[in-house]
Amino acid sequence: MNKLFIFCVCIISVLTSCSNPKPGESKINSLPKADLKLPDGFSASIVADSLGALRHLAVTSQGDIYVKLNSLKDGKGIYFLADTNHDGSIDRKIGFAGYPGTGILINNGELYSSSNSGVFKYKLDDKGMVTDTGKPEVIVSGLVDRGRDNSKSIAIGSKGDLFVTVGSYNETCREKDSGKGIPGCPLLDSVGGVWKFKTNKTDQSYGDAVHYTRGLKNVVGIDWNNATNSLFVMQHGRGAFDDKFPQYYTPKQSAELPAETMYELHEGADAGWPFVYYDQFQKKKMLAPEYGGDGKKAVQGKYLDPIAAFPAHLGPNDLLFYTGKMFPEKYRNGAFIVFHGQSPQLKKGYLVAFVPFKNGKPSGEWEIFADNFAGFDLAKPNGAALRYRPMGLAQGPDGALYVSDDLKGAIFKITYQGSK
Repeated sequence: MNKLFIFCVCIISVLTSCSNPKPGESKINSLPKADLKLPDGFSASIVADSLGALRHLAVTSQGDIYVKLNSLKDGKGIYFLADTNHDGSIDRKIGFAGYPGTGILINNGELYSSSNSGVFKYKLDDKGMVTDTGKPEVIVSGLVDRGRDNSKSIAIGSKGDLFVTVGSYNETCREKDSGKGIPGCPLLDSVGGVWKFKTNKTDQSYGDAVHYTRGLKNVVGIDWNNATNSLFVMQHGRGAFDDKFPQYYTPKQSAELPAETMYELHEGADAGWPFVYYDQFQKKKMLAPEYGGDGKKAVQGKYLDPIAAFPAHLGPNDLLFYTGKMFPEKYRNGAFIVFHGQSPQLKKGYLVAFVPFKNGKPSGEWEIFADNFAGFDLAKPNGAALRYRPMGLAQGPDGALYVSDDLKGAIFKITYQGSK
């Protein structure tokens, strides 16, 4: 009996990989592999799955994960996920927060999380765990939520300012019964921009905020760049050109315009929505047809120029400036972008892109970093069902890149094992 018992214990130990890793050691080889297309030297694993409609995520200094949900699952809007036995897979899940939303981040020992109309703050202990999941501080409330483009993404600057995006539920600011734009677009008073709040003050609303930047139809990807000490965002471009203006735009043009755009923001800037859009083919800001444009009238000055442009309808849903040391030097301080949609022009989508930066500006063409989340060639779908749809980005303490999925609720961990 004793010999049988010892034999069984040995077998179980091998099958479950019970050996304790050394401090800081990551047992990457024990993780299930993810079938992603990545540059040489990189690999991806799935550390969690079937969690629900995941949005943005944040990773603690201990390597644990907080992830926001777009809709409540079992009445919870945030999951705390931990790998307690250090085998590379999540084995502990705690749900809390009875509100859905998108934004989540960790700053100075505190967890910030957004609903679709406000922002909350939770205290963390020295292990990165929320001390009281039921009693967050209400930092911001009362932001516009009309159900469309209503995510409130968040970032915190170097001086402790809290930046919150408010997308527009109206695509073009047109008058109800015509294709004409509403003069001045009064929507811009409460949507279509970024507002700046304080992190050390509770119960703030629009009246307490600085209207930091206007003219951004819908921003979901936002990040503070410590290298430039400034805020960067990714804008979802507008749609609907040929429905009211077929004399100026063909259906093909309408499908391929305008660009998805990256901006570096500063207080008081105006990116121009709904009055202008960016044409990535002409590489110009163009006057919107609702305000007298015809697809040929360029606009000079006044409105902020994008620092990078991408094909239409890719749906940029998160932005992260990489500061880790795991990846090769070319990635340091560069921008990773999650594209949540697909481009009719490229017949590509559902991917993570990378933009190299040098001296605070893009220093080369954007490239596809992680692909095949869809699980098939988008140019030849053959009726295949979409497998995963990337949504959020986070950097781990070891420099790994985490990607959330809002279709099946998976979390991917991308690591580098090649030579630097």
